Amino acid sequence: MTAEDKVVGVIGGMGPDATIDFMTRVLRCTPAEVDQDHVRMLVDQNPRIPSRQLAMKGEGEDPGRALAASAAGLEAGGAEFIVMPCNSAHAWENDIRAAMAIPFVSIVDTSVSRARQRAGNGPIGLLTTPGCFAAGLYQSALAGGESVLQTADELEDTLAFVDRIKAGDKSGNVETGLRELGERLVARGAKALIAACTELPLVLDQSMFSVPLVLSTEVLAEKTVALALGQEPLPEA
Repeated sequence: MTAEDKVVGVIGGMGPDATIDFMTRVLRCTPAEVDQDHVRMLVDQNPRIPSRQLAMKGEGEDPGRALAASAAGLEAGGAEFIVMPCNSAHAWENDIRAAMAIPFVSIVDTSVSRARQRAGNGPIGLLTTPGCFAAGLYQSALAGGESVLQTADELEDTLAFVDRIKAGDKSGNVETGLRELGERLVARGAKALIAACTELPLVLDQSMFSVPLVLSTEVLAEKTVALALGQEPLPEA
């Protein structure tokens, strides 16, 4: 790490394991030989942020205030740009941006960009949760191209597996269930898949699918390293 490298702020805790997975992936994709070569991250691991799934259903506290407070605190601590390894929480991106003056890097835009590269001109399948789907985050980002979306029942099944992962269950049954849900999208014509929930990369990997699998956590980690090390310019705030 040099004086020119950027300090990363991470809004975390959604869930805690997914945030640690993100940090691990940042370490893995950083070209480092000594400690000082690594990316400096300020991480607000805050599992007290209200449920995004419940909020999208109108049944829980709005997490926007807590997300904005996290962003502001990270900026005050020295962060030069912000990332957030949680897809559904991007429904409150406007609250986050309004609370700070530094750039915010979207996991949604980063994942869609990678999926388009991998799928060519083919349809992109979206494996996600009801809250993220209800917010229309990926549907909006995928507009202008073909996409393969989950049914209401498939979304609920995905959430059930995500809840099991959050509870510490990464068993073969969870892996198999999620893989089968992804394979349904492939059977309906998807030429690439986006794992649009940061719990999914805790059990899924490319070897399980016949089409490219875009792990939102992984692509955000790669983007974070590129921005922090000056390999790509920071977006505008």
